[in-house]
Amino acid sequence: MDQKIILVLIGMSVVTYIPRMLPLVVLSKVKLPPLFLKWLKYIPVAVLSALLAPGILLSHNRIAFNFDNKALLASLPCFIVAAKTKNLFLTVLVGIVSMFLLQQY
Repeated sequence: MDQKIILVLIGMSVVTYIPRMLPLVVLSKVKLPPLFLKWLKYIPVAVLSALLAPGILLSHNRIAFNFDNKALLASLPCFIVAAKTKNLFLTVLVGIVSMFLLQQY
């Protein structure tokens, strides 16, 4: 491989690794308040919701709460399975099967 490519790969690795490692190292030595730790638990849910909401609620760049929005219909069994089982694999599997069945009709 060309030396430039190797240097670019190493540089990209370092730039990606440092922002992930620094907070872990710094925050491991600090006692965080319980309220802050409780607040941190909501971040994954908020990020996932922000990523999924447009894909589920938008159809042809418009909000669609109707039976033509297959993503919205496929998400309903996923929400139920996720709430009941809290099993990510089963939730994804139900979503794939639901979307496959909706695409057939």
